[in-house]
Amino acid sequence: MSMEEFEKKIVSLQDTPFGYTLSVIGGKWRLVILYWLVEYQTLRFNELYRKIGTITYKILSTQLKDMETDGLIIRKEYPQIPPKVEYSLSDKGRSLYPIMEAMCQWGMEYKK
Repeated sequence: MSMEEFEKKIVSLQDTPFGYTLSVIGGKWRLVILYWLVEYQTLRFNELYRKIGTITYKILSTQLKDMETDGLIIRKEYPQIPPKVEYSLSDKGRSLYPIMEAMCQWGMEYKK
């Protein structure tokens, strides 16, 4: 497919690779959740909730479900009482690390 053919198929930003990437990492909480899972590899719901600090239970729960649906995180449930659920990054989620690292480098360079 030529660039001209590709450009004709673009109807909106979401039709572009950039738009897709934005849909996966965009929003207020996704990069924050990804950051903590990069730092700690595996976290339980309440651990993640405490690390973030300013998110509600409902929003965290919704974000985790959506991120699991998008293939960014893995939810592992242990059959025990009380229930134990752990979250970690999938390979797709870990593949976002270079983007996050570039954002950190940019922040170090431009933060005053």
